[in-house]
Amino acid sequence: MEARTTSATSVDGVQSKQWLSGIVGGFIGSVIFGLMMQYVMPPPLLEIVIPAMYGIEGPALLTGWTIHQFHGVVLGIAYVAIVQTDFLQTSASRIGGATLLGLGYGVVTTVLLAVIVMPLWLSAVGFPAAPPFPNAAIPGTIVSLVGHILYALPVAIGYAIVTE
Repeated sequence: MEARTTSATSVDGVQSKQWLSGIVGGFIGSVIFGLMMQYVMPPPLLEIVIPAMYGIEGPALLTGWTIHQFHGVVLGIAYVAIVQTDFLQTSASRIGGATLLGLGYGVVTTVLLAVIVMPLWLSAVGFPAAPPFPNAAIPGTIVSLVGHILYALPVAIGYAIVTE
């Protein structure tokens, strides 16, 4: 009897290199956004607020960074899954289209996560300094938008590079 060895190169049509581009792009984008969060945005976002989402009392900067990086990787994988639709797939595989999709993904993640989910989540875990719902404070939301766009561009462009 002969043993067969197989390797998975795709999951439902998505190649391994595309999933990997979401992981790597998400990690890189999260580093860029995390540096912005640490040095540009008002503290204590990384060391207090992000850990508080998981019930961890801070300051816990390393924990905040770890959680932030995890979120970035998950969102990078989500981007790859989202652009598999027939409507987005062609644009996502070209640098110009990917750049526009990255900008759009930055806007969508800002609205869904920073404006809607984060204040609800922090309130749900009893964080006393939870932002109001919706979290649309100016200039904070604008700075968050820039950070989410800087996060999303490496994800989208990395995907386009490996898919071309």
